[in-house]
Amino acid sequence: MTQAFPLQWPISRPRTKSPTRATFGKKVQRSGQSWSQMESLTVAEALRRLQREIDLLGARDYILSSNQQVRLDGLPRSGQAEPADRGVALYFTLSGKPHCLPCDRYDRVADNIAAIAKHIEATRAIERYGVASLAEMFTGFAALPEPGKRTWREVLGISPNLTPSAGTIEDQFRRLAKKLHPDAGGSNELMAELNAARAAALKEIGGTNG
Repeated sequence: MTQAFPLQWPISRPRTKSPTRATFGKKVQRSGQSWSQMESLTVAEALRRLQREIDLLGARDYILSSNQQVRLDGLPRSGQAEPADRGVALYFTLSGKPHCLPCDRYDRVADNIAAIAKHIEATRAIERYGVASLAEMFTGFAALPEPGKRTWREVLGISPNLTPSAGTIEDQFRRLAKKLHPDAGGSNELMAELNAARAAALKEIGGTNG
């Protein structure tokens, strides 16, 4: 099962040996200044860009995996020190098929997130020419299954003989989150697994991942 923390890098993608400095900044004009200047992106700003592109793409069940500690919703927290490995990998479902967009070309987590957002934006623009659909263009980024991962039923503690409702899944999620969240004595790894299990369960029964 895909996890948000720590980074789950796709086994088929080689790693970048020497990450470089990126140019994914934002223009800021401060009070009293007549000019604007470029500032480095924060993780929060990069996530906003990525969220917009994910929504426009129509992707579902997405998980952003990195070595940054995550919030309760499974996304990286802002304001953290850069981890030793700045790579990120976006896992999502498009047209019912799992995909993964990894990026570790740059030396900051925020810039690697922004690069994925730019890639999605550029791919959406190419689709307008009518040569290939988005699903066809993302074929090369199909996510391989991860062996040895627990099923959502195992994580949520739901019997294989039971077809749970969305309400049952949410109840189990909330009950376990109270124990597994890092602020309650759990860990980021356990919370990430729980978030992914909830998303997989809701997808399977046709519920919503709110």
